[in-house]
Amino acid sequence: MALRSLFRLGLASTAMAGGVGAAVIASSDDPPTAFKLCTSVPLRLFRVSVTAASIAFDYEYSLMGLSEGSSERSKVKHEVHIRGARKLEELCFKNGGIYIKLGQHLGQLEYLVPQEYVEILRESMLNKCPVSSYEQVCEVVKNELGELPDKIFKDFDPVPIASASLAQVHVAHDHDGKKLAVKVQHIHMTDSAAADYATVELIVNTLHQFFPSFDYRWLIDEVRDSLPKELDFLVEAKNSVKCMDNFRKLSPRIADYVYAPRVYWNLSTSKLLTMEYIEGTQINDLKGIRGLGLRPVDVANLLSRTFAEMMFRHGFVHCDPHEANLLVRPHPSSKRGIFGKRKPQLILLDHGLYKELDVSTRTNYAALWKALVFADANAIKENCVKLGAGDDLYPLFAGILTMRPWERVIDPAVDHLVMRGSEGDHSELQMYASQYFPEITELLRRLPRVILLMLKTNDCLRAVNNSLLQRSSLESFLIIGRVSSEAVIEAKLLQSKSLLRYVRAWLEDLSLEARMFVMRIALWIFQLRRTLAL
Repeated sequence: MALRSLFRLGLASTAMAGGVGAAVIASSDDPPTAFKLCTSVPLRLFRVSVTAASIAFDYEYSLMGLSEGSSERSKVKHEVHIRGARKLEELCFKNGGIYIKLGQHLGQLEYLVPQEYVEILRESMLNKCPVSSYEQVCEVVKNELGELPDKIFKDFDPVPIASASLAQVHVAHDHDGKKLAVKVQHIHMTDSAAADYATVELIVNTLHQFFPSFDYRWLIDEVRDSLPKELDFLVEAKNSVKCMDNFRKLSPRIADYVYAPRVYWNLSTSKLLTMEYIEGTQINDLKGIRGLGLRPVDVANLLSRTFAEMMFRHGFVHCDPHEANLLVRPHPSSKRGIFGKRKPQLILLDHGLYKELDVSTRTNYAALWKALVFADANAIKENCVKLGAGDDLYPLFAGILTMRPWERVIDPAVDHLVMRGSEGDHSELQMYASQYFPEITELLRRLPRVILLMLKTNDCLRAVNNSLLQRSSLESFLIIGRVSSEAVIEAKLLQSKSLLRYVRAWLEDLSLEARMFVMRIALWIFQLRRTLAL
């Protein structure tokens, strides 16, 4: 039955593709090129339909007759998950563009998709993106800056150092000898992205018609809002400037430890971005980090502090902090300590996807994380409801944020949120994802889109933190607890209209210091016990 529906979906979607292509061509600045691109829309839709049917058939046929809960079924299901992930990976790369972007997003959804999909898509969608030819790069550069690369720059490396779903980066030098990083949008990406968006919207809406429980229209709404901004590199440049301004004004204590490459505005357009080249090590390169005299735990703590400040104080958040967008280097002015270690500086790349949290949402989100860190069940419920989870799904929302079951979320133990990365932990998470799939889908439909982007950001940060420490970190949760608590107190002080409220907020600040002191002692004991156990 499901397979017949999928085949009908493929036929219906392909039949409607002509209208999608016509709309894109009519709105394009380059109709002949847009026409050429949009003739591929039916083929892309056909690939999607065939892939979906193939994956569904594999699950239905391979698991037929195997009893639920048996070891044989678990083994076969694991193999089917891997095959399905590979087929989805192949589809994303063949269709390119926005499909790779969606594949990257799926690779972060540990609470929703099987671990096999997460591992395969997270690795391939970040590190194996298609590359534009040098001739195509030259065409973009000439269209944007009026000359070929060898006329504008002293030298321009034709081989990119990195490639992503929307663009690739080349190393160049200006005529003064300064080393530059030049981000060049893949050719005709604006037209192809518009066609891809329209077709993906068609697919998701049609799937919802055939399978009402499959309601991921919120994802299409988010792509519609964010994709045009990500395709405008001047928006990205302005975001990087605003991000650094926020750290200088609102988080001066760590402003020197966070950096974004300087933008060369005279060599930048909506499709080409020229920045200073930064020497750094990718944040998941443990060997490289140690080779620079840095400690991974210090890098993890700086990462946690940086994004806690963005989310809870600035309300202007970099929402794509995966490992390829984060570099680390020793702080330029730091010297080696007595143990030969240096302080890290975090380099933020790719500022295309940011979200602004209004004061109310930012304060409620900070209050929720404060409650999660201090295991305050009543405050967790109160703030989950304020953010849209409802009285029925707030435990699930708390579980998705922390990747811990509700019993652990409200456990008063100091390390109640720490996930040790064991097979048991991952099995438990996958069991919850499978068991509560309909509820997770409903929760994602309810939550505001800005909170969905916070979930994505949270997923990216958890993956990076785990790669740095091979586990989640108690210290990171304490940092989140402190910054979120301070943000809540600051919001109360700003809203104080009487001396009594001001004094109450001030006393709450003192109480926070006392609680954090106790938790620091508990952390020290926890670390000592772990060291002795080793």
